[in-house]
Amino acid sequence: MNDIPPQRPTHPSFGEACAYWLKLGFISFGGPAGQISMMHQELVEKRRWISEHRFLHALNYCMLLPGPEAIQLAIYISWLLHGVLGAIVAGVLFFLPAFGLLSLLAGIYLAFGDVPLVQGIFYGIKPAVVAVVLFAAWRIGSRAIRNGVLAAIAAMAFVGIFFFKIDFPWIVLAAGILGAIGGKLAPARFKGGGGHGASHKEYGPALIDDDTPPPAHAKFSWGKLAAKLAAFVLIWALAMFAIGGQQTLYAMGDFFTKAAFLTIGGAYAVLPYVYQGAVEHHGWLTGAQMMDGLALGETTPGPLIMVVTWVGYMGGVAKQVFADPVAAGLAGAAVATFFTFLPSFLFILAGGPIVEGTRGDIKFTAPLTAITAAVVGVIVNLAVFFAWHTFWPQATAQAPFAGAFEWLPVAVALAAFVALWKYKADIMKVIGACALVGLVYTLSIGV
Repeated sequence: MNDIPPQRPTHPSFGEACAYWLKLGFISFGGPAGQISMMHQELVEKRRWISEHRFLHALNYCMLLPGPEAIQLAIYISWLLHGVLGAIVAGVLFFLPAFGLLSLLAGIYLAFGDVPLVQGIFYGIKPAVVAVVLFAAWRIGSRAIRNGVLAAIAAMAFVGIFFFKIDFPWIVLAAGILGAIGGKLAPARFKGGGGHGASHKEYGPALIDDDTPPPAHAKFSWGKLAAKLAAFVLIWALAMFAIGGQQTLYAMGDFFTKAAFLTIGGAYAVLPYVYQGAVEHHGWLTGAQMMDGLALGETTPGPLIMVVTWVGYMGGVAKQVFADPVAAGLAGAAVATFFTFLPSFLFILAGGPIVEGTRGDIKFTAPLTAITAAVVGVIVNLAVFFAWHTFWPQATAQAPFAGAFEWLPVAVALAAFVALWKYKADIMKVIGACALVGLVYTLSIGV
């Protein structure tokens, strides 16, 4: 190709990199796939800050980690370019716009959520959420479940969490043990699917190219690893100490730290755990509010796990951590967000040098393959739960099919799923169309 640039690009300044990461935070719609695609197009194809191989190598590592892989990929690339400070700034700027927007929307929701206009919009959005979550289960399952053994693990995970109310961490642990055993007894059944292979496309020499040695700050040493682990523990302990006087905020710090280490499989996988803890155990918000927050999380930039900002805001207000509801909501949102994302920085800053020093294909292990299969069952459970509360709005655990059955939400959910599955429609457009249907219907019956 004659249009391949012959020159290696110049190293971006810290300010130039910060401007890009902030821009990404405002335009990062479309979930992890969309966000990763945006970064690839900009950083690999256009700016050539990193080569295709190095980009995919970093992504493979992030795919194995708990937490949102897109933000971890941004942290990883920025760490290669500008060290620890670059990693911190990229990660914060990635989720900061979403934090501000979701906090604002949560405040508006609490103030005006009972207005018929708002109720009508959410009446249409809720069945769209059912379709979005079910589509996520299908999308992940089509890649992860490659044989009957993995399908059985997914089914057992669904039965365990839906019928027996087994907590999500125990399901992850059980699946990991099954995978470890199965990997020895029947390794062919537990070969990891998915992953990302290198592309053969050529965009010209990159700043961090295939043969570029890791920068000095990316060299592995046991001393650096110990220092980073100690720094993480110290920051976490100081933050917990700072909120220790407020019982609700302390409980949030503890809960969202655990959630951060359990997000294997992405946000959809950990949402049932967040629901169990935030709604059923702590009472920070209601199930309906959780669904509304998930719908808004789908239509705002940033990782979907940013729904924890919504959960924290609702919990801060519900538990009155401060007399002023705005201050209470912002405190809860800040605590939930901080403790959810703190481990992501640890995973990259501590694990990155190991990955750079042993650059080779990173494969899914048998336990992770089994966990991914279990995650599919957990996501199906989430879709069934949301469908139950959407199609039978007056239902309770004691009377699971109480009240009238709502036919319109079923039709909306089916139409939304077909649009996502068959026609590859954009999630935001699907949710917008469903919101319009709900608004028109609510206003028509109110007239």
